[in-house]
Amino acid sequence: MGYYNYDNYGNGRGGFLQMLPPATRHIIIINLLLFVATLINEDFMVRNFAMFYPSSPLFRPWQILTHMFMHGGFWHVFFNMYTFFIFGTVLERALGTKRFLIFYFVTGLGAAALHTGVEWIQASVYLSSGTPAAMSSYYNLFRTPVLGASGAIYGVLIGYAMFYPNSILTLIFPPVSLKAKWFVLIFAGIELLTGVTGTADGVAHFAHLGGMLFGWLLILWWRKRGKLYY
Repeated sequence: MGYYNYDNYGNGRGGFLQMLPPATRHIIIINLLLFVATLINEDFMVRNFAMFYPSSPLFRPWQILTHMFMHGGFWHVFFNMYTFFIFGTVLERALGTKRFLIFYFVTGLGAAALHTGVEWIQASVYLSSGTPAAMSSYYNLFRTPVLGASGAIYGVLIGYAMFYPNSILTLIFPPVSLKAKWFVLIFAGIELLTGVTGTADGVAHFAHLGGMLFGWLLILWWRKRGKLYY
């Protein structure tokens, strides 16, 4: 899974974060700073920096980017940053910092695009139905923002699996060990199933799938052009 090159990343001086490659380090710091700001003034941060449906009066263009650094609670930011720390560190070393940043933002924006596309389909269905329940769901689209780094992190997961498909990953619960390629396929299947069936409501399943899809396509494209590394 790679190793720390202390000559490149501060020789271990300056604390834990200085030992991380630069893009991974700065993305974690930005996420943590915005989470602290959200704790201080949640209403302001969510209304301005989470991403609302494009037709919502609360939508702002910059939310397309800023929502990727917002989180809804301690466990949300903890598990996202813990996962990103593990896999982002390795993937950044494999891709190089510049290409890793491109990869991270393409997968995050791709996640937002697929999520918004699915919302547009849902809105069309609600409007064509016209029932009170459907119209209530339609107006909820305008009031419900999406936030979190999960879309980009799912992209990082599939990027890791494409570089190291046979590396062994062990889940904490249940304590099962799987090769990375099977791990991400199972996760993708779960996200697709829960997204289509509407289970685990409140989770942006298609954003997760969008991150994985765009990550997979981008690495395939780079490989085809022979420009996978910087």
